[in-house]
Amino acid sequence: MKKYILDFRVVENTKLHDNYALLKLKPDNNEPLPDMLPGQFVEVRVDRSPGTFLRRPISINFVDSSRNELWLLIRKAGEGTQTLCDLKQGDSINLVLPLGNTFSLPDETDSNILLIGGGVGIAPMLYWGKYLKERNYTPKFLLGFRSDKDILQYEMFRQFGDVYISTEDGSLGEKGFVTQHSLLNSKLDKLYVCGPKPMMVAVARFAHERNISCEVSLENMMACGVGACLCCVEDTIEGNTCVCKEGPIFNIEKLKWQI
Repeated sequence: MKKYILDFRVVENTKLHDNYALLKLKPDNNEPLPDMLPGQFVEVRVDRSPGTFLRRPISINFVDSSRNELWLLIRKAGEGTQTLCDLKQGDSINLVLPLGNTFSLPDETDSNILLIGGGVGIAPMLYWGKYLKERNYTPKFLLGFRSDKDILQYEMFRQFGDVYISTEDGSLGEKGFVTQHSLLNSKLDKLYVCGPKPMMVAVARFAHERNISCEVSLENMMACGVGACLCCVEDTIEGNTCVCKEGPIFNIEKLKWQI
């Protein structure tokens, strides 16, 4: 897909949580958004942050074509993301987009499709759920958080499928990690996963042992987003691979996760 370097303006910044902000962006020139696919990401230039030299990779959370809006879910993790979370309505932001690959569609016979997200890893699953729903699939979502105070975008997910929750403290949904949720005991045809690497490895092991097709969205450290700097390399059965260029979506059978 063609890549663009575009200026956007912030039309809304919603604080979803002490550590999360949802940025809704529109192109500065009011031109239609470029085509973007679920699972892809953008590289954000962080202005007004003297200690932030590199762009920050952020998953595409949602595309609202009717409003010509791109949504980015930002988690505060350092000076750069703090600056992004503090942007105000009307501020300008520069993006390189769209980057990376996309999820593969389920087979026509796959009726039990589960999208699993943990923490900020829920971000790409919202747009993917919408994309699947529009193509007559009926996905389910399994979202994992520390507590009920950390729940993000619950009502949005409910628009596209049934939502199941796990919390580490048991304050909402089932207590424990997503890998302990009873939903995993049901029949599953296809899994899509994004979240902390230990969580993804555990789900990948579960899927591999049960011969369930599974794709994961990796969150390796990235700088350039186009495969030049090599800081996001992942060891795969095909050798070292740049996650930003060949990923971030991988079938688990191509990863050397000792599953």
